Amino acid sequence: MKEISLCVMTKGICHQLYKGWENDPDIYMDMNLFKTYQYDENAVNRYFEAKQNPSRVLLAIMKDNVPIGELQLKQIDWESKECTLSIHMQNDTVKGHGYGTCAERLALQYAFDVLGMAAVNADTIEKNKRSQHVLEKVGFRYIKEENGFRYYRYERQLSDLKGRPCKK
Repeated sequence: MKEISLCVMTKGICHQLYKGWENDPDIYMDMNLFKTYQYDENAVNRYFEAKQNPSRVLLAIMKDNVPIGELQLKQIDWESKECTLSIHMQNDTVKGHGYGTCAERLALQYAFDVLGMAAVNADTIEKNKRSQHVLEKVGFRYIKEENGFRYYRYERQLSDLKGRPCKK
């Protein structure tokens, strides 16, 4: 597997990522809202700026120093030490190779070791079986299904993730 890493998203990396972006129909509950993505410099600038706040960390998933996806640790609650993970891969060419799995493991390590979180939550729409499989593979525990979503949780264990964020 090629080298996968996470880095804090910059505006330049965000533009590089979204120039090759394709919307994924598997993440739309209402397919009437789905449309083909078209790169728009101003829209990417607005998106990037909107994600800059203390309750969120926006990370780029990098493969050989090229962005292939984004990962967010959002809804960060510093008191309860919890946050929510969100991941989106750039397009179908980078799906199914283990990159998302590796990125989620790295994100858990970042959430626990850098941000000091005690738990990370995640959710997917019911039809997104690929995302559910990855969450379960990484070790997220299924919590419930409600209003078209499946909810997951990963609570830090002392032995978690040490020395095994990604398979090489």
